[in-house]
Amino acid sequence: MTPKPTKKEIEDLIQSLSVLVVDDNQYMRKMVRNLLVNCGIKDICEAADGIAALDAIRTIGPDVVILDWEMPLLSGAELVRIVRSPGVFPMPAIPIIMLTGHCERWRVVEAVRLGVNEFLTKPVSAKAIYDRLVSIMMQPRPVVQLGDYYGPEPRKHLIETDELALKTPLA
Repeated sequence: MTPKPTKKEIEDLIQSLSVLVVDDNQYMRKMVRNLLVNCGIKDICEAADGIAALDAIRTIGPDVVILDWEMPLLSGAELVRIVRSPGVFPMPAIPIIMLTGHCERWRVVEAVRLGVNEFLTKPVSAKAIYDRLVSIMMQPRPVVQLGDYYGPEPRKHLIETDELALKTPLA
């Protein structure tokens, strides 16, 4: 059994990350950048749309992508679909955090089905981002291929919740 990492080891790991922030809104990119800097992250790149993000992922190879849902040219959902295509995209297992102002249940479910690692809604805090980064890096879920799905292994409670929702009749 490996010893539990110290707070300093976790901080060092988070601070060593390279993060790509993808949002069509320049102000939001700046806000997320500032939150990441507050988390101690120094290596931060930005992309203003999904097309630029695909190129940045290929060329920069960030450790994590923080992605908006609504963008022109290529939405966040479409970008995840492309990235999560092993054999087509070179880094299909890259951790993705969907950060959006749209928090409808169907979007959360769709993001999970597409293979995002975490889902956050705007406005967001540095602590929320930091906690998700720690979760992704310190407790990584294995990447699996289940039929058409490719991404982090689904959390058991989400599967049970969806199964329960399917079995429960609507009023």
